[in-house]
Amino acid sequence: MPNNALQENLSKRFRRLLSGAADGTPPWLKVVAEGDELGYFMPEDAPWIVHADFATLVGGVRALLMQALHPGSLTGVAQHSRYEQDPLGRLSGTIRWLTVTTFGSITAVAQEAKRVNRMHTRVSGVYETSKGEQLPYRAADPDLLLWVHVAFMDSFLRSHQNYSKKPIPGGADSYVKLWSKSVAPLGLDEAPMSEAELLHTLEKFESDITVTKTTQEVIRWIKNAPLPALAKPVYALLFHSALASLPKSYQERIGLRSYPLWILRPVTTNLLRFMRLAIGPESPIEDEARKRIQRALGE
Repeated sequence: MPNNALQENLSKRFRRLLSGAADGTPPWLKVVAEGDELGYFMPEDAPWIVHADFATLVGGVRALLMQALHPGSLTGVAQHSRYEQDPLGRLSGTIRWLTVTTFGSITAVAQEAKRVNRMHTRVSGVYETSKGEQLPYRAADPDLLLWVHVAFMDSFLRSHQNYSKKPIPGGADSYVKLWSKSVAPLGLDEAPMSEAELLHTLEKFESDITVTKTTQEVIRWIKNAPLPALAKPVYALLFHSALASLPKSYQERIGLRSYPLWILRPVTTNLLRFMRLAIGPESPIEDEARKRIQRALGE
């Protein structure tokens, strides 16, 4: 009983940190649970397996670092995001989209996409390219949507490959192909359908990658995110694990030293496994999603 009570307390604190909900119950739990229809993914599909794993904690940090390297997405964050005033609010918004799209029903995904698309209509302006040109941008521009998509996808995939021992059903190709469904409701018609296509897409963005003074400020903020004191040592390890898993060319541009990947892999993998044990194996999101799937299948 004491262990269960401790796990429940730790679980509540953890989910409260990620969701911003005072009682630790994510506001999107009800969204995932509602309805009696299937979603985009089943429990045995690659995106479900990857996004249910604690390696996503590294993947989220890595995705933020990658987004900061593109001047278009960086300017959108800097000019239109509340990340400095309300960092956990921005985090919870991103987690909501990822969670609902992975575990929610088709209707829930459509509604969540509408919410994100409404937000995108307010994000526009002008950014300076890596060549010094001034270009107008909108968050809904296909090239920016594609960059954000591949940054997220590559980050969660590489983080899972490096820091989780769970095999990905169908491998990396399956994850990339299936997760491409997630951006169609956001207005992106074409996305990589294999790991090779993902790498090729990232190569095409290579000339756009740049590090400016603003980039350095945002990355410095990501490194020193204003989290509770008890969470900071763990976050520091997650940050270095994310940084070390980036392509070498990205790391060189960022200019921050990290620990070797061969050291971080076992340390971070074991930490994430310990966190899962400490919090408990239960996943309310997955449980509710499975119940909805059972209703949809008439089981």
